[in-house]
This record gives sequence, structure tokens and C-alpha cells, in this order.
Amino acid sequence: MKKLSLFLSLFVVILLSSCKSGNDRGQLVGVSANKKFFPEKPYGMVLIPGGAFTMGKGDEDVAGAFSAPSRTVTVRPYYMDDTEITNSEYREFVFRVRDSILRTKLAILAEEASIGGGESIEQNKGDLSGISKYRFKEQDSTDNAYYKYMMDNYGSLGDINSPTEGRYLNWDVELVWDTNEFPDEYYAEAMDSMYLPIDESMERKRRIDTKKLKYVYMTYDQAGAAKRSASPKDFLKKVEVEVYPDTAVWVKDFNYSYNDPMHQDYFWHQAYNEYPVVGVTWSQAKAFCNFRTEKRNNFLAGRKKSSTGREPSFRLPTEAEWEYAARGGLEYAKYPWGGPYTMTDRGCFLANFKPERGNYAADGALYTVEAKSYNANDYGLYNMAGNVAEWTNTAYNPSSYYLGSTMNPNVVDNNNQRKVIRGGSWKDVAYFLEVGTRDYEYGDSARSYIGFRTVQDYMGTQMSEKK
Repeated sequence: MKKLSLFLSLFVVILLSSCKSGNDRGQLVGVSANKKFFPEKPYGMVLIPGGAFTMGKGDEDVAGAFSAPSRTVTVRPYYMDDTEITNSEYREFVFRVRDSILRTKLAILAEEASIGGGESIEQNKGDLSGISKYRFKEQDSTDNAYYKYMMDNYGSLGDINSPTEGRYLNWDVELVWDTNEFPDEYYAEAMDSMYLPIDESMERKRRIDTKKLKYVYMTYDQAGAAKRSASPKDFLKKVEVEVYPDTAVWVKDFNYSYNDPMHQDYFWHQAYNEYPVVGVTWSQAKAFCNFRTEKRNNFLAGRKKSSTGREPSFRLPTEAEWEYAARGGLEYAKYPWGGPYTMTDRGCFLANFKPERGNYAADGALYTVEAKSYNANDYGLYNMAGNVAEWTNTAYNPSSYYLGSTMNPNVVDNNNQRKVIRGGSWKDVAYFLEVGTRDYEYGDSARSYIGFRTVQDYMGTQMSEKK
């Protein structure tokens, strides 16, 4: 009875307190948000309003592919990069992975040196010297009950790229790359492990072992989870990807051709900072999307007053989204600029492609051009035709146009390694520049003429109206 009376008393207190807490007068008013949500346009992106359009080949299929018949489909609104992802942007990804791995090595060595009584580990009134500055960043569990609980029960709360999951890397201390300024031998040891062996170095210059630059992240098979009932962990997959682009594609893609300068300088030299990154596989493009998502959401999580919380993930566009954006709102357009020709009435080419047999430079460029070259289409997107072909998130199937949905159509098949690429490239003829032309490449292939751009879902309704 005592327990029952206590329960009833508690119930009455809760009921009365709930009545006093609001002014809804007992009416159903819903859960109010702290702030009204206003979507924030991501940097370097433009809003593509959703809508219906005629997808596929509007003209004669001169190649005889018969894989893109005309049909009306509808796509939802989304943001899209106004240019292809550039070398400079992709290098940020590579540097982040490189620095994460190095800081992990330094933190482990600092811990080992501390246990072994290394000379570099000094603790004098909280001051740290040498490699000790790079120790794991420990959070005071006494001030954070949640952190203490998670560490006690799961022992894992931290950087997924660290082999010691559950420990935080220290990003407050700058890395030292000048060998003359290395703080101690422990630091030199960690740095040495990042480079190729001395006997494999060229011109007496040590080079980073790019095979060690691996990005690790988790994916969730939502489509699989929707089709069958199982434990959520059955649909989680740990993905490990080598992130460094294949710079040798400039040589491998072309037999009996001298492209060594592009192989040596294209990805690293500052002259090519704003040029589209190439030599990136489909898996590497997906990993970049995850990195961009986590970078943004980590920033939002660090703000004291965040009105948005986590944002939708960055991802590769579907084939339908790419074609819709490429058309720029122009119905039945052959090219992103609308007209049926690849040059203006003054004889100026409108894209970077192969205009004549054997003459790659007739349009003003032998290889790629800067990402913001030529005129943007009516949505503000550059180089949706030519320059580099672009990865999409769609698996290639010749019958997908006949079988796919007419609402946000997309073919997802993890067993199909053929991925749709769109837009044509600097080495392609005009046919591949047409907005309705489909092509594919194997997802594990890296090419000197394939890049990518990313999209992000728009939170809300922003649909175009046909006039």
C-alpha cells in the first residue's frame, strides 16, 4: 500500500507540474522547437529546385545505345556543387587523413615513452615537452557524467580513424615537418614510419607512403534494412579506403603518349589548385562525401548554440539529379547551354572537349581547365558538359529507364560495379557532352578524365513551377 500511495502521489505531482508548465489550456499543440529552422546554403553550392522533366535522349540515339529512352520523372530539391571538386579541396581530405594517422602514432609513442620513463616526457607544473605534447587528449570524466558512463560501459568514444578507438587525438598542437625542428627522437621515429624506405626514395627526397593513407568510416545499408527485418548491426559496414588519388592515370590511360608532367605535378602543384581532381575511384569519392559530412557536423556539434544540429549528408548525385541539374531548367535541351551547337556564332567553343580529330586544343585547352571555366548554365553550374566526366551514385543498368521509378529514380546495386558517369570529358567527342547521354565506368577504376561533385538534400519544399 505504501508503494501504491507513493506512486499515486508522484503521479499527481507530475500531473500538476505539467499543467503549470505550459499555457496550452489542455489543448494538443505539439512539441515546440527552440528556434525556427532556416536552411543554410552550403558553401560553394547552389540550390537546385525540384521538379519534373523529360529525362533521356531527346534526339536520335546516334550511338545506338538504346539505354536512355525519353520519360518524365520528378526529383526533389537539393544543393549541388557549382563546380567539380578541385585538387585543393581533395588535398584537404588527404591532409586530414595523413595528419590523423600521424597524430595517432605520436600519441601512442608518447604513451609508451611515458611508461618507459623516456627523457622527453616531462611533467613540471603541467608543462609538457617533446613528443609528450601529442598525447591523447583526455577528457575529465569527473565533470562529464555521460563521458564517464560511456567509457566505463563501452570503452569507445572517439576518432574512428584511430586504432585506439575511445581516445581523442590532440589537434591543438601543430605538427612539425621540418626535420631540423623535430622535438626529439620519438617524434623522428613516428615521422619516419610515414615515409617510404630510404632505398625507395628518389632524388634523395623522402616521400610519404601513400598506401598508408587510409580513411575508415561506417556505412548503413538503409535499402537492405527496409527490405528485411534484422538487427541494425547486420546492416552496418566498416569501410576502409586508400584516399590518395592515382596520379599515374595520366600515363596509364594513354599508350605511347608523353604525359609525364601531368603525372608529376597535376595533383600537387599550386598551379592546378582550382582544376578538377582526377584519378579518384568511385569509392574514394564516396569516402570524400563522408569526410565532408563529418567535418560539417563536428563543427555544428562544437557550437554552443546550434539551431540546426546535424545536417543531411553530402553524397554523390543520382543519375536523374545530375541530368536535371545539367539541363538548367531548359526542357529538351541537348546541351547544358540549351542550343544544338557546341560553339557560339563567333566560333568560340562552349565547353572543354575534343572538337576535332587529333586536335584536343582547338577549344583552348589540351587537358582539363579550371573548374570555373566557360559559362555556367541557368542554375549556376559550371562544366556540366566536358572538362571531366563525373561519378554518380547510380549503378549502370541498360534497362533501368524501363524498370525504374518515375519519382527520384535511382538504381542501387552493391553487386554491380558499373557506375554511371555523366557529362563527357576533355578527351571525348561532342556526343558524350549531351545531357541525355549515358556512360559507365567500373567503380574501382581511376581515370584521368573522371572527377565528381557532391550534393546535399534540401530540408523542405522548393519545387520549380512550369509556366
